[in-house]
Amino acid sequence: MDSKYLAIYNDIVNKIEVGKMEPNSKLPSESELMEAYNVSRDTIRKALALLETNGCIQKIKGKGSFVLDVNKFDFPMSGLTSFKELAGKMGSGSNTILKELELISGDKFIMKQLELSEDDEAWKVVRVREIGGKKIILDKDYFNKKFVPDLTKEICENSIYEYIENTLGLKISYAKKEFTVQQATEEDKAVLDFENFNMIVVVKNYVYLEDTSLFQYTESRHRPDRFRFVDFARRR
Repeated sequence: MDSKYLAIYNDIVNKIEVGKMEPNSKLPSESELMEAYNVSRDTIRKALALLETNGCIQKIKGKGSFVLDVNKFDFPMSGLTSFKELAGKMGSGSNTILKELELISGDKFIMKQLELSEDDEAWKVVRVREIGGKKIILDKDYFNKKFVPDLTKEICENSIYEYIENTLGLKISYAKKEFTVQQATEEDKAVLDFENFNMIVVVKNYVYLEDTSLFQYTESRHRPDRFRFVDFARRR
């Protein structure tokens, strides 16, 4: 019966979720699963195919099937939340690794995003975000120097938003966001713990102050298996 492979699928998913099958552990072979569940090879293969489709396992040719980490962090699509605030809500150990901090000018693309002339200056801040011991976000932030005249390593490793609001006294108001799924770049694979994935979720933010001044452009690159992008919607 077709329902058999669904029952096997649900049983394995439950074992993964409760920790009986740990991330990166190898699943039993098809023959062992056939014996354990007393079903045909075709039924087992249907269950494994569904597990792979839904991101629960990764099949590696010649090696077998391996359990993926199904625990995902909620990333709010609406609202403006700093990584420090987001990590606090997740309750997982987090760390920020500063890769670049410099003033730039003459970059046509970035200056266009910030609505600046090529002669204007902007801060470029590149940070890797580590959660639960895994590097899973690459953040590239650009700030208009007119509004953020100075940045330090300590500020960037703590919270730039906290510095802007509490030290500079500016009020961050709203943002325009763009979500896309793209092919991972060599940079993504080099700086993140990317494992076997080849796609990445890119969130672009254009962030404005209370007086509608655009002060920040951000490109935040997320490993696709570790986040749920969530929102609350109401029909008007």
